[in-house]
Amino acid sequence: MTDYCSLVEDETARVARLAAAPADTPVPACPSWALGDLITHLGTMHRWVTHMVSTRNQDRLWSREVPNGLDEGAHGDAAWLAEGSAEMVRTLRATDPATPLWTWGPGGTAGWWARRMAFELVVHRVDAEQALGVEPEVAAEVAADGVEELLGNLPGARWVSRRLAELGLEGATFHLHATDLPGEWTFTQGPEGAVTWERGHAKGDAAVRAPARDLLLLMYGRRSCDGLEVFGDRALLERWLSAGGL
Repeated sequence: MTDYCSLVEDETARVARLAAAPADTPVPACPSWALGDLITHLGTMHRWVTHMVSTRNQDRLWSREVPNGLDEGAHGDAAWLAEGSAEMVRTLRATDPATPLWTWGPGGTAGWWARRMAFELVVHRVDAEQALGVEPEVAAEVAADGVEELLGNLPGARWVSRRLAELGLEGATFHLHATDLPGEWTFTQGPEGAVTWERGHAKGDAAVRAPARDLLLLMYGRRSCDGLEVFGDRALLERWLSAGGL
């Protein structure tokens, strides 16, 4: 089982090193952001989660409702990011993962937040690397877990469900097949943007075979289908992917 707190520590260190680049560097994966915005977003998330876990929060709470320690309009830097991440990790490690908490996705525990923040960091670290022209690497086991984390959280991601519902793809089925470790997933578009999924081999309207890293980045909209093995209705798959990841 992945130690998500350790993964958070590793990914925070990687992002902090990238934060040495100019804060106004554009981030193509997040068109409205520069690198400074990305760093500020991550550090704000960490302080938000620390607050929710330490207070055993049971109600919906927006990140903007929790002070992040920055002046209005200011951007965080590497030291500020590391400080907030370390405090979050200490709080999560001191808390039973089964502790009931509000979560926006299925789960409702402190452990859900540890996993969510780990992949929040993985994906945004990739964003920062791509912005700086660095080829991103994600370990196959981590990437496969990230695919499952994303699929599992889609039912709770209302902003994604709304976009999916507008596409009119109810009943469409897609299959993902990792080529660098045992891992296959099939997911189906249901009514009102709902998505269901299961592990294992199955035939879909479209299928993709690729290393787990590429499947993760594809599902998050951080890469295209170009260069991957795609079977079946590629146009249908690309329509679904156009709704974007979490």
